[in-house]
Amino acid sequence: MSAVSMHRLSPALSRFVSGLHYFEADDDSPPELERILPGGNVHLMVNLHEDEFRIYEGADYSEVRRSGGAVLEGAASRARVIDTGLQRNLICVDFSLGGAAAFFNLPVSEAQDSLVDLDQLWGRDGALVRERLLEARTPDSKLLLLHDLLVEHLAARDAPDRAVRSAASLLEQGVSIADAASRVGLLSKTLNRRFQALIGLTPKRFARVRRLQRVLGSLGALHEVDWVETAIAHGFADQAHLIHDFHDLTGLTPTAYRSRSPESQNHVPVHSA
Repeated sequence: MSAVSMHRLSPALSRFVSGLHYFEADDDSPPELERILPGGNVHLMVNLHEDEFRIYEGADYSEVRRSGGAVLEGAASRARVIDTGLQRNLICVDFSLGGAAAFFNLPVSEAQDSLVDLDQLWGRDGALVRERLLEARTPDSKLLLLHDLLVEHLAARDAPDRAVRSAASLLEQGVSIADAASRVGLLSKTLNRRFQALIGLTPKRFARVRRLQRVLGSLGALHEVDWVETAIAHGFADQAHLIHDFHDLTGLTPTAYRSRSPESQNHVPVHSA
């Protein structure tokens, strides 16, 4: 897999976007199903290999939910299954926490667990973005084109909701929802409403997803894990609580979890689940 990233973003964009990336597979290995674990983030993705994205559902993954090849990927509250062929040639925008709301005229919560076609959000610009990216000759020129399109759609947007973004950062660190609301000066009910609109998940679900990510990050390349100690270290009531939460978010038990590699902790080949 070859990858190119844009490291220098315009100052206006850098408040809302954490990265722009181009990926291209080095081989034509056959696609396989892969479970993508939730991270709580929002992305813009364009599939340059084929004009489609697919999510596989059902007990045997025989149900296929299709979208176009240029989409807003909403925050995921649980794992989804895709095929690796969709990653053969891909360009992706990583939005910072709360950053996606600056580019789209809808509460980000409306895209939760969904892929929303860009033509529904940006009209003609969204309908043509994939075609324009295909016409650009080099990875760098593709990234620059998408960068400039994002700048165009950032115009006349409101300033970011700093209280909510601060609360999200606190929840990422394991601070309780009540304490986070108190620290940013919001009532819990107000935080819940504004948090969903900006981040795309409820504060409770976001906190659980980010705790999952901390658990996964602590595993590294370990083959033997003390799940009792892991549960205590990450604030679970006990091992049973960790197992229940892990399964609810990923569809897997902790002992069945096997990532594609230590560097790809959110990618789990379905055949190894």
